[in-house]
Amino acid sequence: MNAPKFWMVVPALLVAGAVGMAYAKLPPLDDAGKAKAAEAKAKAGEAAKKSAESLAKAQDRAVTHYKKEKGMKTVVAAPAKKK
Repeated sequence: MNAPKFWMVVPALLVAGAVGMAYAKLPPLDDAGKAKAAEAKAKAGEAAKKSAESLAKAQDRAVTHYKKEKGMKTVVAAPAKKK
């Protein structure tokens, strides 16, 4: 490699700087910041729930289509009997 040694050290320095900034201590949140963070967390939870539901529906459609193409019959399992 004909690159100067300086340019070989630059990526290591950038990684070290990024790690240092990631571990920097952040100031505590005030009440408004906590409320905003809780609201954002709730919105993210709802979005994740909707995403999971739409994924499940898409998977069900794919399975139904696959079984239809392969000529398989869908068997519904009977609920387990309680003792």
